[in-house]
Amino acid sequence: MRRLSVLVVAVPVLLVLAVGTASAQDAKAVIQAATKAMGNLTSVQVTGAGWNAGVGQSYSPGDDWPRFEVTRYARTIDFEARTSREEFTRRQGNNPPRGGGGTPIQGEQQQVFIVSGNAAWNLVDGKPQPQPGQYLAGLPVAEFRQLDILLTPHGFLRAAAQAPNATAISVTQASPTGAVTPNGKQTLVSFTMMGKYKVIGTFDDQNLLAMVHTWVPNPLYGDMLYELRYTNYKDFGGVKYPTTLHIHQGDPRLAVAHNSMEITLTNVQPNVAVPPLPVPPEVQKAAAPPVRAESQKLADGVWLIAGGTHNSLAVDFRDFIAVIEAPLNEERSLAVLAEVSRLIPNKPIRYVVNTHHHFDHSGGLRTYLAQGATIVTHQGNKEFYENVLFAPGARTMMPDRFSTYYPYFTGGRRPLPIETVNQKYAITDGVRVLELHPVQGLNHAAGMLLAYFPKERILVNADLYSPPAPGAQAPPPNANMRTLRANIQRLKLDVGQHVPIHGQPGPGEQFMKIVGTATN
Repeated sequence: MRRLSVLVVAVPVLLVLAVGTASAQDAKAVIQAATKAMGNLTSVQVTGAGWNAGVGQSYSPGDDWPRFEVTRYARTIDFEARTSREEFTRRQGNNPPRGGGGTPIQGEQQQVFIVSGNAAWNLVDGKPQPQPGQYLAGLPVAEFRQLDILLTPHGFLRAAAQAPNATAISVTQASPTGAVTPNGKQTLVSFTMMGKYKVIGTFDDQNLLAMVHTWVPNPLYGDMLYELRYTNYKDFGGVKYPTTLHIHQGDPRLAVAHNSMEITLTNVQPNVAVPPLPVPPEVQKAAAPPVRAESQKLADGVWLIAGGTHNSLAVDFRDFIAVIEAPLNEERSLAVLAEVSRLIPNKPIRYVVNTHHHFDHSGGLRTYLAQGATIVTHQGNKEFYENVLFAPGARTMMPDRFSTYYPYFTGGRRPLPIETVNQKYAITDGVRVLELHPVQGLNHAAGMLLAYFPKERILVNADLYSPPAPGAQAPPPNANMRTLRANIQRLKLDVGQHVPIHGQPGPGEQFMKIVGTATN
């Protein structure tokens, strides 16, 4: 699980010191004692089952990440070769079909995540799919997966033994409440991993690693907590390994959403022979895609700005501009802002419309706020944005413009400019009209907005429907598409063109042919 602020590093220690005693320890001696207790590993293969979750894709800001049942989990790590192959067989199970991240899963889904050195790829239908992009729009996928290897129990021991800057402190709590062990004794070892990630490992009084936490960059959370908890150690051929792994991504003190995975291991094979994981040629050639903002005119004064996985729209009003959607991160927002300025020079961006709170659709909002724009979003998102997205927490790993300008909004000088929507809302200059409508009956996100141009007959949606590319097979109707149709009928919208946040525009008649006209 992940935490928000590097300032949080001190919190567990300070809370302990407030109720108990602490003393400095020799970090090398602590690691040596832990290695003796836990054993040495050069490789490991584990299997089990449990659940995992769609991080950043909660149904509402007041819900945890949506969960999926993992019927089979397997992972093989070669610490010396720096390789990992992680496999999930998962299904919806009894989990509520609400939220994003693929919810609901139809049948069983196979996922295979691989990293070898500085290369990362997935297997899709047995074929390598390069992953040169970013994990949660914050850090390279390969870097995250290498970090994840080092955060395993024995990966942490190996990294700590080689760290020249490791420090340790032994703590005894006066109260067992929240303690790692019944008597409250624990030892914290801290050092920097991979030259940038501050990690803290907590050992219990049996010298077993009970918890590791660090922080990773994230456009929504800032310095986001990534915390792994290890319990129920058992002996496997002279090596002690936890049989329960629980992961947090997100700080539970700031938001409900933070639980991302829990696996109960049924088999652990230490020091197995691991076949080499050669990097496929297509993965070797893959490079991180450049950030491009490519515009397409949809109507007079309305442009689609594409060029990546997510789209935005620029809308020209008489004396201001409105932008629909600020996805991913500041890098993407800056590219879109540059293209908007080229298309519509010498006008301020007064509004940025946010369709919903999922991290990939809200990660760029801070950039617009720093530019002086007003955020327009569903009323259910306001408190979450104020307390998390726009909060003055640490952003040392991914500084942005809003971090610089935040004092302008504090001290009563200026409240955060957030306009909320709970029914039909219009942005207009007296001539052009942009309507915003809350979506009813949707399981993907509680606070979803549709954007509609009545004169131009353009409907903008996020995650509900993406028209098929020319010549491509039409997607089968799903719950999101049927909900979109029901809302179009409820609102009596005359839709000539569907414009998705993912993909290319398509005609309204095509959508109705795919989904049908039935109201149920």
